Amino acid sequence: MNEYPMNSNDYTYRTNDLSQAVALVVHGFLVRDIERVAYGNKAVFIFNRSKKLDTALSQYWADKLLVNPKSYFDAMKHLKTRIYSEA
Repeated sequence: MNEYPMNSNDYTYRTNDLSQAVALVVHGFLVRDIERVAYGNKAVFIFNRSKKLDTALSQYWADKLLVNPKSYFDAMKHLKTRIYSEA
C-alpha cells in the first residue's frame, strides 16, 4: 500500500505515490512537505488532512477523479523538480 497512516498528532496524509500526489496538487491541495526516503530514489509527499482531501482520495481510488492533462503534466514536472532539488 502506498499510503502512510495519518499521524493523529498533526492531521496529515502521507503518500509515496507520485501519481496520486500530482492528482491531488492539480485539485488544489498543497504539498506541505516532501520527505526523502533513505532507500532508493523515493519521496513521501505530505498533505494537510481534511474531509475534502479524503473525498478526493476516494474519488482517486474509484477512478473518478478527473484532471486536466496539461495541468497534470505541469504539476508532475513541478513535483519532480522539488524532489530532485531538495535531494
